[in-house]
Amino acid sequence: MSLFLLQLRGELTKLFARKRTYIGFGVFLAVEIALVLLLGMPAVQRSLERIITRSGYAAEEYLSGLTLALMVLVWSVFLLGSLYLALVSGDLVAKEAEDGTLRMLLCRPVSRARLLLLKAIACLVYTVVLVLFIGITALLAGFAYGGTGGLFVFIPVERMFALYDFNSGLIRYAWAIPLLALSLSTISFLGLFFSCLDIKPAAATILTLSIFLVDTILKNIPYFEDIRGWFLTDKMNAWMSVFEYRIPWESMVISYTWLMAINATLLVLAWIIIERRDFKS
Repeated sequence: MSLFLLQLRGELTKLFARKRTYIGFGVFLAVEIALVLLLGMPAVQRSLERIITRSGYAAEEYLSGLTLALMVLVWSVFLLGSLYLALVSGDLVAKEAEDGTLRMLLCRPVSRARLLLLKAIACLVYTVVLVLFIGITALLAGFAYGGTGGLFVFIPVERMFALYDFNSGLIRYAWAIPLLALSLSTISFLGLFFSCLDIKPAAATILTLSIFLVDTILKNIPYFEDIRGWFLTDKMNAWMSVFEYRIPWESMVISYTWLMAINATLLVLAWIIIERRDFKS
């Protein structure tokens, strides 16, 4: 076990030593600041105020840092998060195979299955760290600009509208972060799967993003409303359900069971591919 942890530390050291690993952190920080400033503009504030006051609530109580932080997550994390997760996970095997370092690793007495498992865990760690960073910095940026107050939830795509006091809203927000990381882990595993194929790292990233974007486009076509539950991104949106008044735990468990099954399938397929690949040529 100690040897496994030592190897995992080595994988994480390699991952976080690459400059491109930190691109997502820097870009998200800039996007969060830009979104918080834009959401704080008078014209945008008036639009949000109209939605809240029509429901009979005091707008000034709910236009808070917590509300701004949630809006940053809802409108930016899926598209931008998928980009940087695909970029990092698509590199894990393909880049080392391209550079020849993977061939050197396989000269040591470690199985390919174990090496893949270490890289999968490194993928998960990066996903969790990135989502935690986004969630915490978005909340801090929101508090710095909008202060404390209740949480206003308005997600038209999911037909969701809710209002919470500060304590309840903060608890829901805290629940949403690990659930969001769990949702985005499927993008990381998809990138890792393509990274195991005999292709360039850029191709692995592009294939991952293509599947994600095509799935998103198809899910949002109005004519596909009745089959929306078939799409991957609909399952990934399950994290938003934690903001409903009555949390639909049963449907969330079903969605995350599907996602974990997809992750496991991708990992098994990646293992089969990496076992059959010839890294000597």
